[in-house]
Amino acid sequence: MNSNSFQQLPLAAELLQNLDSLGYAEMTPIQAEALPVVLAGQDLIAQAKTGSGKTAAFALGLLHKLDREEFAPQALVLAPTRELAEQIAVETRRLARSTPNVKVLTLVGGTPLPPQANALKKGAQIIIGTPGRVEDHLGKNTLKLDTLTTLVLDEADRMLDMGFQESIDKIVSRSPTKRQTLLFSATFPNQISAIAKRVLRDPKTVKIESADDGAQIEQRFFQVGDDEERMLALQLVLQQQRPVSALVFCATKNDVRAVAEELGRHGHSVLALHGDLEQRDRDQVLVRFSNKSIPVLVATDVAARGLDIDALDLVINYQPARDPEVHTHRIGRTGRAGETGLACTLYNKREAYKLTIATKSFDADTSALPLPPSDLLKQPPLRSPWATIAIESGRKNKIRPGDIVGAITAGGEYNSDQLGKITVQSLRSFVAVDRKIAKAAAAKLSSGKLKGRKVKARLIAG
Repeated sequence: MNSNSFQQLPLAAELLQNLDSLGYAEMTPIQAEALPVVLAGQDLIAQAKTGSGKTAAFALGLLHKLDREEFAPQALVLAPTRELAEQIAVETRRLARSTPNVKVLTLVGGTPLPPQANALKKGAQIIIGTPGRVEDHLGKNTLKLDTLTTLVLDEADRMLDMGFQESIDKIVSRSPTKRQTLLFSATFPNQISAIAKRVLRDPKTVKIESADDGAQIEQRFFQVGDDEERMLALQLVLQQQRPVSALVFCATKNDVRAVAEELGRHGHSVLALHGDLEQRDRDQVLVRFSNKSIPVLVATDVAARGLDIDALDLVINYQPARDPEVHTHRIGRTGRAGETGLACTLYNKREAYKLTIATKSFDADTSALPLPPSDLLKQPPLRSPWATIAIESGRKNKIRPGDIVGAITAGGEYNSDQLGKITVQSLRSFVAVDRKIAKAAAAKLSSGKLKGRKVKARLIAG
């Protein structure tokens, strides 16, 4: 048997069978190092990059030790962003799909407290949330952690960067002292060492050096003059590469808004992601980008972690990153899973000193390249052949992707090749469809029935 096989672990039979059905034959390095520690009930400090498979490294341990007869919080996973919390929940549910009586609940901001409080009353064993929202529920006594056996701090460095230190301390103070604590972090600044000493007991330490040394990521650097030339450079790079999915990083929310608006003014299909968006809008932005309905996403660094995009062929640093770790996380969104990727950085003379971060992270040649030829601007703007339909029905209505496919293709006028990625959330669902049939498909969904019920469906404009 392969020494990295999941089958060698003392996991519950239904978990092993499900892993096999999911095609999880071999553990990633972080899983091979961390899972035995987690299953042994020991505290853990694990250093691993985003995309290393760390969610399964702790989620499998949580599911294995779960008392499925007890519908009270047994595990709490804290994550820095709503998007990451939702992704962890999705992955945990996938890993638990063959295990009965498992209830996973997300507690994140951007949605009202009362529905979450009602869900907590009904009982859940695994709580996944952001520190601020978990603290809110603790303060209102809608969440109690008396029965907690495991606390997970995921992307702890990012949580501290975002100012969650005080919230984490309050949550820890409300947790049983006799518990297992698992801390995952991509980097280990002094703050992480300090919090580890406070909340962990005799932890085992696992450090996984990234197998991704940046060899499959080509980096290019373009020097610009003023802001007008920077915007020109951005458009030229986009037109030269014509990516299916490109992520543009800006330093501030205002920059994100301005860049997205300017690209849109030139006809490109583009969306903006920043901290001021309401949860519903954030969800919609991420769905449309991940299903390739929108080719360009302009974002702040909060999107550098936890953004669930399988294939991202271009990253552009509209401004250079502030430090090596941010640069690494930015460009690490491309060239994943063995694929080649391209990362381009725009900078002016005042920002040139920041290019040393690229040589610290990777052995990159930071020599300035000439801008792509200006006649590329004559090309059509970046658009997608896909559009997104939003359906006001989701998991709570027992909706599955197959139900949506069946509703659109029933009658034979459309076929499954005209459908793209389907995302089913708690209360809403989204389906990418060929833009040529998008209006008609949305009308068909609204006029027909989905799983025996009338639903509202609308084509998302833009």
